[in-house]
Amino acid sequence: MGNLLYAIAVILIIAWAVGFFAYSAGAIIHLLLVIAIIAIVLRVIQGRNPV
Repeated sequence: MGNLLYAIAVILIIAWAVGFFAYSAGAIIHLLLVIAIIAIVLRVIQGRNPV
């Protein structure tokens, strides 16, 4: 479950970066970034290595 959460966070960060620099998708891209950051923070709180 932890690896899946990390993989989703990485995919969302990459999607945000692509959307931010290549497209003008607005609030949805930033929402994806917030979800990815929350996933990473949850990993840190659970005591796992975020990277």
